[in-house]
Amino acid sequence: MQITAGFWSFKTLAAAVELGLFAALRDGRCLGRAEVAAELDIPDRPADMLLAACASLGLLRRERDGFANSALAEDLLVPGRRRYFGDFVLYADRREYPAWLGAAEALRTDRAQTWNPDEQESGYAVEDTMMTDLFWNAMHSLSSSTAEALGDVVNLGSHRRLLDIGGGSGAYSLELCRRNPGLTATVYELPHVCEQTAARIAEASLEHRVDTMPGDFRGLAAALPVGYDLLLLSMVLHCFDETACRDLLRKCRQAIEPGGTIMICELLLNEDRSGPRLAALMGMNMVVESQGGRNYSELDYRTWLLDAGFGDVEVVRFHGAGANGVVVGRAGALP
Repeated sequence: MQITAGFWSFKTLAAAVELGLFAALRDGRCLGRAEVAAELDIPDRPADMLLAACASLGLLRRERDGFANSALAEDLLVPGRRRYFGDFVLYADRREYPAWLGAAEALRTDRAQTWNPDEQESGYAVEDTMMTDLFWNAMHSLSSSTAEALGDVVNLGSHRRLLDIGGGSGAYSLELCRRNPGLTATVYELPHVCEQTAARIAEASLEHRVDTMPGDFRGLAAALPVGYDLLLLSMVLHCFDETACRDLLRKCRQAIEPGGTIMICELLLNEDRSGPRLAALMGMNMVVESQGGRNYSELDYRTWLLDAGFGDVEVVRFHGAGANGVVVGRAGALP
């Protein structure tokens, strides 16, 4: 029953974010049912049920005079907070949830349900600015907290130049540079994404250490920039099939400085492909969302890195919203 009714929990969360419930209760505010109904402009009965449901999910705490945000909601669901996760909730609600209605069709046909591969080059048309902005805001929400978790388990003190391949909003570059004063970073992304990334970098006041470089790593002829001793592929490779992943890792091996390090940060499947749940379900999401994307195991990435010419491969596990481990490889001198 919990699996069948799982969407009740998600849609309750999504509705609360959309209506502004957690913003209304920010900074310790405690409101009764009638006050919440008035602030959210909803009737009394729905307000009663929304408050009860959010409290049952641990998103609100019950006070004598009403309801207040839980610590979790105050940290992650109040707009403007550094780790705000609401953009990802809204993205999942507006793009992914409708697409999952076609999950069986995606499984039957092996075709994405969020876009038409026969007519579009990718799932995100540049001209659809509303959805594109929503996607990158969502990815920033997801990546920011995951970058913190990654930063807790890797020691980058000996590295100087990071190439953040497909780095999106720059969340990883920003977090890793904050933690490592000797590190500079370049976010390598599509031109229209770099514009948004530059704004995030300026907002963080790290323009002197983090920059952007427009480019596209897809395609056999597309070489990666050189001169970097640390390469990061975070939540990138699950978007592609094995052939494309191997091709990109070969490009990484050609581009990286001798003695450099590559990091692959992903939700890793178990070797027997029985879980963990979030990694397995993320793989299902890639069936719905992508052409060829899937989640891979630690063994997959280890094999591909070794085949590409990397050595000393190890896996460091951690708990993050968008990843549960990082696969690390090191590059000797090219033959």
